[in-house]
Amino acid sequence: MRYVLLTSLTVLVLAGCSRSAAKKTAGPASAGGQAGPPPMMVEVAVAREDTVVDAIAATGQIEAIQSLDLRSDIEGRLVEIYAKEGTEVEKGTPLFKVDDAELKAEVARAEADRDLAAQALTRTRDLMSQNASSTADLERAQATAKGTQAQLELLQVRLSHTVVRAPFTGVVGQRFVSLGDYLTTSTRLATVQTVNPQRATFPVPERYAQRLKKGQKVAFRVAALPGEDFTGVVDFIDPVVQLPARTILVKALVPNGRRLLQQGMFIEVRLATEVRPKAVVVPEDAILPLQGASYVWVVRDAKATRRQVGLGVRTPGFVEISSGVDAGDQVVVGGLELLSEGAPVNPKVVERRAGPPPGAEAAQQP
Repeated sequence: MRYVLLTSLTVLVLAGCSRSAAKKTAGPASAGGQAGPPPMMVEVAVAREDTVVDAIAATGQIEAIQSLDLRSDIEGRLVEIYAKEGTEVEKGTPLFKVDDAELKAEVARAEADRDLAAQALTRTRDLMSQNASSTADLERAQATAKGTQAQLELLQVRLSHTVVRAPFTGVVGQRFVSLGDYLTTSTRLATVQTVNPQRATFPVPERYAQRLKKGQKVAFRVAALPGEDFTGVVDFIDPVVQLPARTILVKALVPNGRRLLQQGMFIEVRLATEVRPKAVVVPEDAILPLQGASYVWVVRDAKATRRQVGLGVRTPGFVEISSGVDAGDQVVVGGLELLSEGAPVNPKVVERRAGPPPGAEAAQQP
């Protein structure tokens, strides 16, 4: 009997020790009698204000403001070439000369006819003063004098056209004739085009028609000139929608002082339609797409809460938030896949920086 009693006391003591050890292992209980989960480590970034440029992306090309193929107004033999290919010339600079010997002879004869008509008119007036001539004779003499003068002026104009001059300031392009060629009025002599300024031309889909205005800033790059950035100002918007692509042609005036832009160059354009200098932006990896909507996890009082947001302009690494987040809010950028509403978190702030949005420099220029 004593042996059995001692055994029972031993079992009770061991059971009590086991329960005490279990309580120590479990640690302090929560108010509801259950232990809370430990905070989750997450990376957060601070939503900040930045300049956002709402822009239309397009492709196009460089065009000269003025460009034409020179032709002679006079037929004849080409006797002089004054300007070399690639030469910059001022308006009115002589470029080509057509043989003018025959026209000079015709001008000399017309001058003689004019002089004779003037003398005949003088004699007729003298006779009229002596009542020796009729009014009809005077009228015929006056008409003859005017006709010979007009013929002389016409020939003088034709003579001046034997020298082909630059119609505007620009650069002489490719030449298509040589000395001794016989020129007709359809013969191409050379190309002439303006170089400064140039024009950036590009089509824009018609859905952007209401956002297009003269004076808007354009930023673009040229495929043939890597690392070079160019800017211009819209000075022409075609009032006609081009079919079948349903696009609107836009042209922007671009300074070309360094002569880098050449007609026909391929360009990639960003047309700034609106600039928001105090837009809220967050890192792109904070966005959580879900069932056709966009969300972010925001940390408030060491707890995570999910918010639906509206998205705006995207730039490399960042996205504009139009609603749902304010500047200064901490948004989760690392570890957001395992979060749940109200989950305790231990946030670690990380810094994210990016360059200015494409087109921001152009849009902010005066």
